Amino acid sequence: MITSTFGSAKPIIAMVHFPPLPGSPRYDAGRGMAWIVDSAAADIEALQTGGVDALMFGNEGDRPYVLKATPESLSAYATAVGQLRPLLKIPFGVDYLWDPVATVALGVATGAHFGREIMTGVYDSDMGLWAPDCAGALRLRHTLGRDDFKLMYNINAEFASPMGTRTIAQRAKSAVFASLADVVLVSGLMTGEAAETSDLRAVKAVLPDTPVFANTGVTKDNVTDILAIADGVVIGTHFKVDGNTWNAVDRSRVERFMQVVAKLR
Repeated sequence: MITSTFGSAKPIIAMVHFPPLPGSPRYDAGRGMAWIVDSAAADIEALQTGGVDALMFGNEGDRPYVLKATPESLSAYATAVGQLRPLLKIPFGVDYLWDPVATVALGVATGAHFGREIMTGVYDSDMGLWAPDCAGALRLRHTLGRDDFKLMYNINAEFASPMGTRTIAQRAKSAVFASLADVVLVSGLMTGEAAETSDLRAVKAVLPDTPVFANTGVTKDNVTDILAIADGVVIGTHFKVDGNTWNAVDRSRVERFMQVVAKLR
């Protein structure tokens, strides 16, 4: 499943971060949608030329984040992906922060191979009390005939703390057993901050037959240690100019990272 969905064993999935979309506080109405698409297109070119295995679109610029997609941002997101699809040469996914049902809808509408979201649990978050609708997302996926659309479950949300006393390993095992996760993701505390290797080990130990990916904070310096445990990684910040989440993708950083990965492979 890993290779057929993500293009490689131990895949490197690179983020294409959209600038703020219509409706979000920092949307630039003067530049409009054309600038959003052009910005993403430049990042796609740098990432594909740099050699990553798959891409994932995300509305990272839509701060402060919402827990339910707005009509204007969801429409803009789908429109942008539709315009960018002719550029794509590798598998791609979608992620609408922080709405799993919207992520599935986007995946179906755009023909994506996979999606990522917080799918399970209840969280005390910067966005308020957070209780994602996993059942609604999976039912929508089935109703729309896209059971092949793989869902990546982020089980320790950024900008949030899980409520309850279960360990991360217990939550991971439950996400697969009770909530049908295709892939389990382990994150750090915020975008760009690395997941604890102890968390990755604990999750992989209880899920030997389920792909477990590192979701944040992967860099050229730690990818060797991370891929010794994890089955793949999602990476965004490290590929940006100066390692700044909000900058454009730096092709040279991508190439240097992928050179390290090539030696591992």
